[in-house]
Amino acid sequence: MATSAIPAEIRQIFPRAIGVGESFGVMLVRHGGRSIEVATFRADGVYVDGRRPDTVRFSDDREDAARRDFTINGLFEDPETGEIIDHVGGRADLAAGILRAIGSADDRLHEDRLRALRAARFAARFGLVIDPGTEAAVRRIAHDLTGVSRERIGNEVRRMLLHPSRARAVELIETLGLGLAVLGEHAPSCDYAILVALPATAGVEESLAAWMVDRNPTDVSPARQRRWREALMLSNDESELLAAILTLRPRIVSTWTGGDRAVRKRLAAALGFAGAMAMLRSEGHPVAATVDAELPALRAEGIQPGPFVTGDDLVAMGMRPGPAFRPMLDRAYDLQLNGGFSDRDAALAAVREWRDG
Repeated sequence: MATSAIPAEIRQIFPRAIGVGESFGVMLVRHGGRSIEVATFRADGVYVDGRRPDTVRFSDDREDAARRDFTINGLFEDPETGEIIDHVGGRADLAAGILRAIGSADDRLHEDRLRALRAARFAARFGLVIDPGTEAAVRRIAHDLTGVSRERIGNEVRRMLLHPSRARAVELIETLGLGLAVLGEHAPSCDYAILVALPATAGVEESLAAWMVDRNPTDVSPARQRRWREALMLSNDESELLAAILTLRPRIVSTWTGGDRAVRKRLAAALGFAGAMAMLRSEGHPVAATVDAELPALRAEGIQPGPFVTGDDLVAMGMRPGPAFRPMLDRAYDLQLNGGFSDRDAALAAVREWRDG
């Protein structure tokens, strides 16, 4: 909510309001079981850190709209009448399908350089064409996102990749020259075919994996993954899943067809399998159709059943924990996955024979 009321007046109306950015005129009001940000109309001073103004003064709706990023985000709606209040030409730009900075595009982008990435996201998500003047301003700062934290860059990229328009957003990042500043590496010319063909429901990790392979299919090395992780501030879970997808994709290609049921079940149960398969389907790789045809039967048998034989069983047989444990447990589990044992007793009997032999 935006209002002419200053924070002190908001607190008079809502005594339990919390100042979450009171110096900038932002109060958090709990009402009807919801948390609502209530911001006082303001005009901003100079942006010294590329994100926040050094001073603000409370103002009116016209000046408040003028400080915002793009015209489509500079619209107000009167909550009582539903009237749209447009001081910046946002409605005309929406109707024309144009994303345009409010006022001077250079000024808006220098105030917060993350707006260059937001331009790519908004244009992709809403099917807009970036106004030539705004596009030129983005290109002028694309090489340098000074003042923008890696966390904010990573969060903006996540929002792009979680939307079905992800391929268009990535294309804009690259064509606007933002790729180096975002990822820390130069971009070759490519068509991002894998990313384009991903399903609409693809997650961040498979989208990143597709983007990485599209950019350079010959290098998915740990060093490159580390560079992307640091550039986008990926979480440990995101990094682990990204690495698993990139590792599993070639393993499925090389081992699925010639592998036995145990090999295929282990692949299907591995972390990153869904993402790796999404990539292979997007690439039109023949193995994807083979895997999809065989998966239902494997799942019906049980892809990842509990093991008949555990380390505790080996200890109970008098074996001492050591290097021989893992190969024996793997052998027993592979036989179980291949249907070589009828039940746990048969598996334990086989292991005793291996021990004695």
